[in-house]
Amino acid sequence: MKKLLVVLITTLMVVSLFAGCKQAAQPKTLVFAKAGDAVELDPADVTDGESVTVMNNIFEGLVRYKPGTTEVEPWLATSWDVSQDGLVWTFHLRQGVKFHDGTPFNADAVVFSFERQRDKNHPFHKYGKWEYWQWCFSEIKKTEKVDDYTVKITLDHPFAPFLSTMAMFTAYIVSPTNCEKWGDQWFAHPVGTGPFKFVEWIKGDHITLEKNTDYWGEKAKIDKLIFKVIPDASQRLLSLQKGEVQGIEFPNPDDLQKISQDNNLQILSEPGLNVGYLAMNMGQDTPGFQKPFGDVRVRQAINYAINKKAIVDQLYKGTAVVAKNPIPPTLWGYNDAIQDYEYNPSKAKELLKEAGYPNGFKTQLWAMPVSRPYMFDPQKIATAIQADLKAVGIDAEIVTYDWGTYLQKTENGEHPMALLGWTADYADPDDFLYVLLDSDSATVGSAGNIAFYRNPKVHELNIQAQRETDQAKRAELYKEAQVIIHNDAPWVPLAHAKQILVFNKNVQGFVLYPTGDYHFETVSLTK
Repeated sequence: MKKLLVVLITTLMVVSLFAGCKQAAQPKTLVFAKAGDAVELDPADVTDGESVTVMNNIFEGLVRYKPGTTEVEPWLATSWDVSQDGLVWTFHLRQGVKFHDGTPFNADAVVFSFERQRDKNHPFHKYGKWEYWQWCFSEIKKTEKVDDYTVKITLDHPFAPFLSTMAMFTAYIVSPTNCEKWGDQWFAHPVGTGPFKFVEWIKGDHITLEKNTDYWGEKAKIDKLIFKVIPDASQRLLSLQKGEVQGIEFPNPDDLQKISQDNNLQILSEPGLNVGYLAMNMGQDTPGFQKPFGDVRVRQAINYAINKKAIVDQLYKGTAVVAKNPIPPTLWGYNDAIQDYEYNPSKAKELLKEAGYPNGFKTQLWAMPVSRPYMFDPQKIATAIQADLKAVGIDAEIVTYDWGTYLQKTENGEHPMALLGWTADYADPDDFLYVLLDSDSATVGSAGNIAFYRNPKVHELNIQAQRETDQAKRAELYKEAQVIIHNDAPWVPLAHAKQILVFNKNVQGFVLYPTGDYHFETVSLTK
């Protein structure tokens, strides 16, 4: 009997130990609900935040923003030198790093990643549109290998924001071997050096990543990261409350009080480097151009017609401030002396009459199909704007498309008016005033400037500011540009929104970045 008892106890202990091991081995999975799906997973060939959200966790660049700041620090480069004239940047690369496909990270990979974007004769140039290269990297003359772990980048001219732009997703390093393998389908099979590896992409539903166990740095604390597509804000919150997801972006502002009273949830929030705006298409060479928008009086009338304060108060519910400039007030170079267009429908009607439209006109108002950091509910905002325009005689039909198509069509200039916005990729006014409002960015088919606003003086000021190294002088140039843009009124700047994410209380370690980037390698699950 004693022997039997001993055997029984021993067996129970072994079973218990085995069960404990089994339990400990359960993978830690975090599901994060996004408002929209990625468009592509090639970091150099996208312009949308939904794609970047995923790729921030797969890829890495030579430098990055120190978590939670806009301060640049080493990443895949350990250090760099710059020539006295500011034209030659030499990056010393981190050794012993491997891509997810097992191939080595080295100078050849850096040259490949940049030259495929820059060089029209590169065999992989045909596989992308490379809009960001045109907007932010056109000053790069060439990228050269010095040795296996040294790269030299030569600029055409000094470019003050250069190091900040190198922290962008466009400058992430990709595996040349993987690109060779997949060719024109590489965008759906991403391979980087980051803390998570790509597993699968079920279009319109989810993207799954897994922990990179061979990562060169501190390894991720979760085993699996799933980005789940849930377009409706209320549905995202419901999924969070039910435990189906552990985090969500862009909560409905109406729900914030309810969320704050839920002991199982936590709200992360800080001011965002962003702007939401209504762009009026001034490009006579674009398919969507309508004659009224070529008249500054019409554009100013629309600025007077829209009750921005009501939109921010009633729809953003305290999660944003009214915008009067294209750049947010938290960014250096902001011109606070500018007087915003007041809400004045009578003045709007007067200007429309002067411009030859006493009875208004018919047009279209395009609105995004997904929540964005700068505009949580574009359809409701479009409806409010539509009512304000109707009150001054402008009959605007609301039009929308799926997210990828919407971006493509607005870059083509197929809209008369369109809602859009921007979150800074680098903390510099150049990322707003050059990328969004310069004539260089108003190329039909790849426009960052979807107002197709082309003012030679604004262009001159932007280029001067890019080549000036003194930040105080740069700020004055940008302030002058903002005055001209305000008077020309290519946009109605609507709002600068706070960054807001909601997580389950058991999610710890997520860091908000001013640029709105999502990085999950520091995140842990406490239970």
